[in-house]
Amino acid sequence: MKREDYISWDEYFMGVAKLAGLRSKDPHTQVGSCIVGDNRKILSIGYNGLPKGCSDDEFPWEGTGETELDTKYPFVTHSELNAILNFRGGSLEGTTLYVSLFPCNECAKAIIQAGIKKIIYESDKYDGTPSNVASKKMLDAAGVAYVPYSPSGKKVTLEL
Repeated sequence: MKREDYISWDEYFMGVAKLAGLRSKDPHTQVGSCIVGDNRKILSIGYNGLPKGCSDDEFPWEGTGETELDTKYPFVTHSELNAILNFRGGSLEGTTLYVSLFPCNECAKAIIQAGIKKIIYESDKYDGTPSNVASKKMLDAAGVAYVPYSPSGKKVTLEL
C-alpha cells in the first residue's frame, strides 16, 4: 500500500517558496516565490534580495533611515520579480505563482505582464495599504486570481 501522509501539491510548492525565502539576507522580511506550470513543473524560483553584482555587505538592510537611500527599499528586488527574471524558458503565460507574502503593486505589474494567471499567497500582512489595494485592483482588472494558501497543519522539519 502506498503512503497516505504525503503532502499536497500546494504544500509542496508553498514549501519550495518558503524554503527559497530562507536564502534572503533581509533581517526583517524573508519572502520566497515559486512559479509552476500547469503540468506541475517548477519553472522558476526567487527570493527578495539585491540584484546580481551588488554586495550584500555594501547596501543597507534597514527599513528606516535618514533618507530613502539609507533604507533597503530602493535596492532590494522582490521575490516575485526575481522569479520572473530568473525564468529562462519560453513563456510564463497561464502559470501559477506561489508566494509567501502577497505581492506589492510593482510586482503585480510584472506578474500581469508575464502572463501569470493565479497567485497562491501565504500572508497578506499589508492588506488595506495603498500598495496592496492598488495591487488587488490591477490583478482584478487583468483577471489574475489570487487565493490564500490553506495549510493542512502538517509540520515539516528540515535538518539543514
